[in-house]
Amino acid sequence: MAKVSTSISIDSEVKSKAQALFADFGLDLSTAINIFLRQSIRENAIPFVIQREVPNADTIEAIKERDEIIKHPEYYKRYSSFSEFMKEENEDV
Repeated sequence: MAKVSTSISIDSEVKSKAQALFADFGLDLSTAINIFLRQSIRENAIPFVIQREVPNADTIEAIKERDEIIKHPEYYKRYSSFSEFMKEENEDV
C-alpha cells in the first residue's frame, strides 16, 4: 500500500506529551496515529468512548453542598487545621 504524507495541526503541548507517551510504547507519533486510524476503520467508529464529563449524583450533591457552604459560611464550623478537626472527631467517638 502506498504511503502518503498528511499535514495535521496539533497543539504543541499535546504533541509533546503524546510523543513522550508513545515513545514509552516504542512508537513514534506517525505509527500511533496509523494505529488509531486502522482501528477506527476496523471498528467503523472512533475506537473509544467520547462523552461530556457529566458529574454523577454524588458529585452533583457535593457541588450543591459546596455552594451552600460558600453561600452561608456562618452555618458551618471552621477549623484552623486538620489536626483540630481530627481531635474533635475523636472526642465524639
